[in-house]
Amino acid sequence: MPQRTLSSSGAARLPLLRLLITVTLLTLAVALWYLTSYSLRDEAEVRWYPPAVDDCDLHAAPCTARLGEGGELSLSVASNGAIRPLEPLPLEVRVSGMPAESVRVDFVGRDMDMGLHRFPLEAEGEGIFRGVGQLSICTETIMPWRAKVVVDTPSGRLGSWFDFEVQRR
Repeated sequence: MPQRTLSSSGAARLPLLRLLITVTLLTLAVALWYLTSYSLRDEAEVRWYPPAVDDCDLHAAPCTARLGEGGELSLSVASNGAIRPLEPLPLEVRVSGMPAESVRVDFVGRDMDMGLHRFPLEAEGEGIFRGVGQLSICTETIMPWRAKVVVDTPSGRLGSWFDFEVQRR
């Protein structure tokens, strides 16, 4: 019975085929990650309103924003001193001037993709929502973050953002 041997060109094609399969699978994984990340952010459905004051300091006091006609929200982070990564952050959002069905706070890196850190808050009544959030750690000494507050109302999703910086210990 004759034996089949791989020619030198056939043997060279096998590693190239494996490389192409690996590159294709990696490309598909990155595309799937991007699509999942994009669909989780669902920011296209949110009407954004700027904060009332550009230089609000979440480390020291609540920050506020007006939401359309008559609505207002405020975000406070009750930390002992400065906001730090990897520490539980008690969050409180107060909504006034409009009914709010639910509230969430998303922490996103401003200059660096740190992933999506989403924290839904629980309704306490009378427009007060509370929960606990957490920031991830970064290799940078000072990491600029953005807290995006999204309020679900009967007339749609409304939101605002508050910028702050966190210093690594």
